[in-house]
Amino acid sequence: MSQVEESIEVSVPVRAVYNQWTQFEDFPQFMDGVERVEQRTDTLTHWTTKIDGVEREFDAEITEQIPDERVAWTTVAGEARQAGVVTFHYIDDRTTKVMLQLDYAPEGLAETVGDKLGFVKRQVAGDLRRFKGFIESRGGTETGAWRGEV
Repeated sequence: MSQVEESIEVSVPVRAVYNQWTQFEDFPQFMDGVERVEQRTDTLTHWTTKIDGVEREFDAEITEQIPDERVAWTTVAGEARQAGVVTFHYIDDRTTKVMLQLDYAPEGLAETVGDKLGFVKRQVAGDLRRFKGFIESRGGTETGAWRGEV
């Protein structure tokens, strides 16, 4: 397994940042390579990704979700093996630090080489920058919210 840790400060209150992150079906708007996310139950999502022409589908289960604090997940079926957690840290009334930790298993020679060259790390950093732009461009207004706990 390989690991990536990235963080970014977002100029939006923690509640709005967390609320937006729980809108998994909006992820294709800021996550490069994510074609579609379907929320099937409160804890199960189905993902379709296409990266460098390789399409994959997998299911991810939310294993822990605490409003305004964290969302953790792991894949449970499909063509990708990964687990991760995103945490939300209050900096001040208008600033939130988003930290993402991802454990993943590259498959095949191309993914292993890409992993060694830092492709996934750059992808995660870019996704966090696009998330920041997405939520800040909306004036901190989230597209929805799910405040349940897992």
